[in-house]
Order: sequence, then C-alpha cells, then structure tokens
Amino acid sequence: MMAQVLRAADRTPSESRTIRFEGTAYGTDISFFAVDNDPGQGPGLHVHPYPETWFVQSGRARIVAGEETFEAGPGDIAVVPGGVPHKFINIGDGRLVVFCVHQAGTMVQENLE
Repeated sequence: MMAQVLRAADRTPSESRTIRFEGTAYGTDISFFAVDNDPGQGPGLHVHPYPETWFVQSGRARIVAGEETFEAGPGDIAVVPGGVPHKFINIGDGRLVVFCVHQAGTMVQENLE
C-alpha cells in the first residue's frame, strides 16, 4: 500500500474549526478529532468502547472522566480508558487546540448528555 494524503482542500467543509478523521478508509486503526474550540465550548458527556488519548497543544481544558475532574494545558497528555464517560470544556480565555486520538479506525460514541 502506498502512502495516502488527505488534503485540506479535499475535505468536506465543516461548520466549526474542528477536523474529524476516521482511519479505516485509509488503512489505519486510528481516528481523531483535531479540536479547535472557543472559550466555553466542548463536547457533552459521552463514552467510547475503546481508549481515547488527548494531547493539548494550546489553551486550557477542564476534563471530566468518570468520577475525576482535572485540568490540562499545553503539552499535557490525558488517557481515558474505554467505557469511562468523559467530556471536556475550554476554560481558557483563548482557543483550545487539542488532539483527541481514538484507538479505532471508525469512531463509536454514545452521547450521554
């Protein structure tokens, strides 16, 4: 198999700055959201059957994972096991840029809120 490139110009435009990528069509078992949120934004409580790993590039997030609540900032990495309900919100004054890596080629998500 040859390397594949998904060009920004070839992606379907989104209403937000967040990019969704599912890897199955490209031969990988990894998917991700490249989140770019304004203050106060973030997904509601949800759960996946597989682990999710977050890497915060910039901004500050408050993360709720099961019974835990913690903050993460630039350079921080957080991992939530599969089956644990979680969410995050941008608590900073500027944009939150975070990569949410899913250990699955196709995302499976159950929204709880």
